[in-house]
Amino acid sequence: MKSNIFINYPKEKELIKDLEKRTDIKAERVKRLLALPDLSRTDDSPLKAIVKRVTQIKDFEDFDVITIPEIIPTNVLFDLFDFAKDHPARSESDTYYVDENNVLRTHDTVMWYYYLNDPEIRERARKGETMGVFCYGKVYRKDEVDRHHMNVFHQMGGLYLVPDSQKMLSIDDLKDALSLIVRSLFGSDVVFRFNVDTFPYTDPSLEVEVQINGKWIEILGGGMPKKIVLKNFGIEGYNGWAFGFGLERLGIIKMEISDIRIFWAKDPRITGQLKNIDTKYKEVSKYPETSRDISFIIDKNINLNNYYEIVRDFALNLIEEVKLVDEFENEEKFGADKKSYTFRIVYRSPERTLTSEEINKIQEEIRQETVKQLNAVLR
Repeated sequence: MKSNIFINYPKEKELIKDLEKRTDIKAERVKRLLALPDLSRTDDSPLKAIVKRVTQIKDFEDFDVITIPEIIPTNVLFDLFDFAKDHPARSESDTYYVDENNVLRTHDTVMWYYYLNDPEIRERARKGETMGVFCYGKVYRKDEVDRHHMNVFHQMGGLYLVPDSQKMLSIDDLKDALSLIVRSLFGSDVVFRFNVDTFPYTDPSLEVEVQINGKWIEILGGGMPKKIVLKNFGIEGYNGWAFGFGLERLGIIKMEISDIRIFWAKDPRITGQLKNIDTKYKEVSKYPETSRDISFIIDKNINLNNYYEIVRDFALNLIEEVKLVDEFENEEKFGADKKSYTFRIVYRSPERTLTSEEINKIQEEIRQETVKQLNAVLR
């Protein structure tokens, strides 16, 4: 029988209370991200429509749905999923740390842990029953700033497990399941292919590409869960398949949306077009772009994601792209271990024309915070 499972992580509530008392820049960023709506559960959002389309596929009608915490212990998120000790995702330059041992979730595959440790599911495993589950919602990663990347986005994942004594699934079983998903979203005539891929927690692994306007575009990844990873969750004698994909990525490809910020827009001329995922999005108006350059010298070991975070702090939803247009070193001029960067910040709202006054104000705030947070020397 299908179940809706809600996971309560008491520590998450404590951490959020602590965040509310803090005023440091890291806490402010995390609070701002947690306050954003979950578009995969927002009516009339194409992300929710994609979720509905997948969960209503007949082969998955008995799959459970699990809702997991947004703040996850690092040992669960990384260690139990076989992430290498030096994996970039463990770095503060890539992941939002709430405290030393808890982070904002970076991938929805973490739902395996919560699902397989739920008392009801443990009982099913004890009885040797087949298990299937979906999970979807916001995930968070520090990233570059452009029309296809945000530091908060939405993922959907699936997991299917059967007892070894009943059947040993193969990669072809996963391909069959993914074929159902691809065709349900892109139509029966869609051209797609499977390529070999690598993930820390599945082996073998694959990716799916669809052909859109003559180009191959990757849309999702999947694989067969490693036995050692399942054992980390106390599950032995089972095998299965799993997959995950970004909801915005599918929406952008399917609806031909040019800018990821469109999903967050409030303009009714935009939101009215997003209610039917089988239609192509038509640009409301191409508002003019305005660019401003900023040049500065910083320690060359500073990860540039730290700069992108500063830009996001002040830009709200008004920056289309941040381009690195120049970088060079000159030890004699700048000093050892220093590097000069020039970025071009492209301002453009998807909903209105920006004024020079508001752009100049944001640009100056970014300049001052770059000095303050990165100990930069402006040029």
